[in-house]
Amino acid sequence: MYDATEYPPFAVTVDLAMFTLRGPSLSVLLVRRGEEPFQGMPALPGGFVHADESADVAARRELAEETGLDSFPGHLEQLATYSEPGRDPRMRVVSVVFVAFAPNLPEPSAGSDAADAYWMPVEDASRESLAFDHAQILADALERVRSKLEYTTLATHFVESPFSIRDLQTVYEAVWDVTWDRANFRRKVLGTRGFVEPVEGVADAASTGGRRAQLYRPGDATTLHPPIPRP
Repeated sequence: MYDATEYPPFAVTVDLAMFTLRGPSLSVLLVRRGEEPFQGMPALPGGFVHADESADVAARRELAEETGLDSFPGHLEQLATYSEPGRDPRMRVVSVVFVAFAPNLPEPSAGSDAADAYWMPVEDASRESLAFDHAQILADALERVRSKLEYTTLATHFVESPFSIRDLQTVYEAVWDVTWDRANFRRKVLGTRGFVEPVEGVADAASTGGRRAQLYRPGDATTLHPPIPRP
């Protein structure tokens, strides 16, 4: 017979590894904690799941609160569940972590339990002492995004349509921290069936280094055949 007293209560939270491009850099959203535990330390945004919410609903609520957008315009997927005992000094807390990314996300607004919220280049954030186990979560989330760019079309979620091949190359270079030969990258993208589709019009010359480049939109593929491996 089930005995509830044999199973101590625990809380469920959602945490968000939210990425966007800020200039040429891949950036992640951080908050500065306004309360204990870890008051004053940077952390990934997140919060407790309400009694009437699923984890997915809670994640979208947190996205809206952090970005000020009623409807998140980008990609959201579940990364993993983090449940090590002692990861939160308050009580046993299990966190369902989501990865989110979109182009041109606005300046964030700190939630009720955060002193500040800000975008930081992932290179700098990876060197920060983050609260809880968020350094590991950030590393795992970054590897998820980097790996999925190899075999899926998710890079198109980092740019607004229509976009140029150069815009797409900027995503790969920022996420992978590499520099790619333009002609080689262009061949790879246009040689991958269903990755992008041309649209009418050309990009402004000022945004493409003086050339009026063809514009594209996402194609009908979701996976890349062949994949685009990291250099």
